[in-house]
Amino acid sequence: MPGHTSEVTAAGIARLAGVGRAAVSNWRRRYDHFPQPVGGTETSPTFALPEVERWLRAHGKLAEVPLRERLWQLVESDRDGPAAAVARLGDQLLQHGDRPPDGADEAADATARLAAGTSPAEAFDFLLGRHLDAAARQLTLTPPDVASLMAALAGPADSVYDPACGPGTLLAAARCADGAPPPELHGQDADPLLAHLCGLRLALHGSHSVHVRPGDTLLADAFPRLAADAALCHPPFNERHWGHAELSYDPRWEYGLPARTESELAWLQHTLARLRPGGTAVLLMPPAVAARRTGRRLRSTLLRRGTLRAVIALPTGAAPPHSLPLHLWVLRKPDPTAPSMAAEPRLLVVETGNVTSRAPGARAGDGLDWPALHRTVLAAWSAFDRDGDLPARPGVHRALPVIDLLDDEVDLTPARHLPPPGHTTGGSALTAVQRDLQETLRRTLELAPVPVPPGDVPVGAPHWSTVTVGELARSGALELHPTDPPPTRPGDILVPLFHDGSAAPYVVPDSDAGTTPERHTGLLRPDPTALDPWFLAGFLRGSANTRQASSYASSAGRIDLRRLKVPRLPLPLQRRYGSRFAELAAFENALAQAAELGRRLAQGTVDGLTEGTLPPGGDGP
Repeated sequence: MPGHTSEVTAAGIARLAGVGRAAVSNWRRRYDHFPQPVGGTETSPTFALPEVERWLRAHGKLAEVPLRERLWQLVESDRDGPAAAVARLGDQLLQHGDRPPDGADEAADATARLAAGTSPAEAFDFLLGRHLDAAARQLTLTPPDVASLMAALAGPADSVYDPACGPGTLLAAARCADGAPPPELHGQDADPLLAHLCGLRLALHGSHSVHVRPGDTLLADAFPRLAADAALCHPPFNERHWGHAELSYDPRWEYGLPARTESELAWLQHTLARLRPGGTAVLLMPPAVAARRTGRRLRSTLLRRGTLRAVIALPTGAAPPHSLPLHLWVLRKPDPTAPSMAAEPRLLVVETGNVTSRAPGARAGDGLDWPALHRTVLAAWSAFDRDGDLPARPGVHRALPVIDLLDDEVDLTPARHLPPPGHTTGGSALTAVQRDLQETLRRTLELAPVPVPPGDVPVGAPHWSTVTVGELARSGALELHPTDPPPTRPGDILVPLFHDGSAAPYVVPDSDAGTTPERHTGLLRPDPTALDPWFLAGFLRGSANTRQASSYASSAGRIDLRRLKVPRLPLPLQRRYGSRFAELAAFENALAQAAELGRRLAQGTVDGLTEGTLPPGGDGP
């Protein structure tokens, strides 16, 4: 950036050269002419980026870096930090578009060139997306699929409000009836830098009237007289210092003063207070809010007044924190002039865990069948919102009379009010599940791998010559898409970019062609005349391979695809290995299917015995 030289860490040098960090340490020890540190600490020094690049180029170690990767290297090395650099470059894009400003440094020039090849909005989306991915551990972000569903539940709106807007994911998902962004967008966030990034994102995408303010929303509301058509909110969870003492007599608590431990209900009431009568709010909530005893009186008031319209349980892993099945609450601010849709008010409860599936090798939250989830939720909500009622679907949705919920607990957890899916507690249904399980177990045993195939003999550790994925990409043996992968083709390999032991490289079959890969997934497209896809996927999955290509020593480090290695083998031998790896994948799939059928059989039998639809068996009365 202007006025100083960009710096880079040892890890950044390793990425530039396409090697591991151990190689950089070795260069520093062996070569007196390696650039000296210019900053950082003794244990984590930084180096002048131009000097490092000159040294790498002079010694033939500089990898060819695409424009996007080069730009991100410059952003990462900015002295003010990546977030400030992204904001500065976003300001440039908003003011100058795809033209570099006078006196532009390398980062500003690279940003302008990226915008010229795409658009200013797409260039900023790239920068913001990379920053958010890198900062995911420090930020609680709303996944795009969840944001899209929340916006669809809120419906078309001319003005939308988010009181905890963060980088603007929810506001960016909001739409008018014609599919365009709403004319008026209002947001507030306690982090001034995030609020600035949110405003840039919305403005670059063509929103006409953007009002994003920094500040504590509950204690210093920036829009006290706002009356928006819709509100979307992913509030902070489990806040203990949200202003309970200072705000005890605040007029926003129309439904009751939230308990000190119920910060989410404070955010909910604030959001309702900034809606016009008849406006819709959709909030992403932790599941405990539906059942905590401290909030039961407030929940009861929301139900009695017809304000809370739906509680929708998302699958575990759909949004952070990924260990919880978060809920969507849909609320409608009462409008005294609107006719009542039903004589007896009802609440829609939806459980989506039974309508989704995961792709093989998917991480928690990835691989969910989001189109099916969206269809199920929106169909149920549209019918319920139109008619005030809808037929129950076991295990998925039900419209409950509010009077049935007003007990001592007022527990709104959807799963507690839904019968099991498919009525699998009857004897005939469970017998069919048992037959499927037996057949699957038989197939699983047939697919179980034999460590040493007949006719082969065990071998010692081979002395293979290896080649990195980066080298294969440069030689044309495969296409490498570490970010923004294109739609899939048969034989593509999807590689999770985070190594946590729960996911593995996945060879795309014909049935999955044309799909868009999930976030945090890279794509390799091998040339079939040079590389066998299953051979490549199998060796990329090796534990030692993923460890050495991980950017961190932890169990969930980010994978640098260019550093993954495979042995140099002739294509016929590759295909032999590939055949074994494909057999192992089929075995794992059958094993997973058997586990699910076994779970259904066990739970269905328990339910049938406890509900009295199955006999206990054995002798006796």
